[in-house]
Amino acid sequence: MVKLLHAADLHLDSAFSALPPEKAAQRRAEQRLVLERLTVLSEGCAAVLLAGDLFDSARVYRDTLEALRTALAACRCPVFIAPGNHDALLPGSPYLENGWPENVHIFRTAEPERISLPELDIYGAGFLRAEMPAMLDGFRAADPSRLNILVLHGDAENPASPYNPVSPAELAASGLDYAALGHIHRRGERRDGGTLCAWPGCLMGRGFDECGEKGALLVSAEKGACRTEFVPCGARRYERLSVPAGEDALAAVRAALTPELEGSCCRIELTGEAAPVDLAALQAALEPQFFSLDLRDRTRPKQDLWEACGEDTLRGHFLDGLHAQFETAETDERRQVVARAARLGLALMDGREVPL
Repeated sequence: MVKLLHAADLHLDSAFSALPPEKAAQRRAEQRLVLERLTVLSEGCAAVLLAGDLFDSARVYRDTLEALRTALAACRCPVFIAPGNHDALLPGSPYLENGWPENVHIFRTAEPERISLPELDIYGAGFLRAEMPAMLDGFRAADPSRLNILVLHGDAENPASPYNPVSPAELAASGLDYAALGHIHRRGERRDGGTLCAWPGCLMGRGFDECGEKGALLVSAEKGACRTEFVPCGARRYERLSVPAGEDALAAVRAALTPELEGSCCRIELTGEAAPVDLAALQAALEPQFFSLDLRDRTRPKQDLWEACGEDTLRGHFLDGLHAQFETAETDERRQVVARAARLGLALMDGREVPL
């Protein structure tokens, strides 16, 4: 059994444009620090597979490039990089510079290249421009009896993708045992014939479309039996939270917070019928708990549940029957059930989302 480390979509030097400049700079510095985690995770691995979009664009800070090269040089195994659409092999690409560590191999052709190691064959290719057609069309591993591994940036979910669509049929016919892909920013995998195809998602979140814990994959690879294990990188997270504001929005939010949200980038949406919310005061009270906090008021003005009773309308007749049950209920639990039924019915009549 061979152990591999598979990571992708680091997007180093992202703009983090939604943050103030000083916090954006801090996030870019944190991206560089996460590289050290890759070095640690590579311990005992036969190879590190980096499946593209290591950089967010062709513009790379010298500090970032030096941090990446230092981290990769510290890996005690070969490192294979397959450039992607964000860091394609265009003029000015840092991949075309000298100075990469001796243990790093960068795939610089669109046709899959084969590198033979004692225990396995590694195949890879790189984006030559921002958009690429299917790069595995007609590909077959040279020696099907070997443990065959692919590292490639490509879209395994969209057959019409302009970013190297990777089809199940291509992989099933490839003779590969494991396909280490990048491009999709959430974690996933599938089995195509004898090939396990996986993508680890981005290494760390950069916005509210990349929420949750992020990291890499440790791959246990052997002929016909590959499996993956997700390993978190421990970076700052982006999270979204929906909170019914009720009578006291601050108390409601604090009751909904969990320990992993401390120091995160968090978007909190206040929902439901509620008393008026003072967003500025709420922001001031909660902000110290987060790296960044985006508060959004999606509440509706609080209304008297029974105000339409007595009206000669469908709404009024509906509420009359429930209100009678509410008034004669013998327990608080029964009254809560009747009140919830009234809210559900009113929401449906108004075409609103049914409240939870």
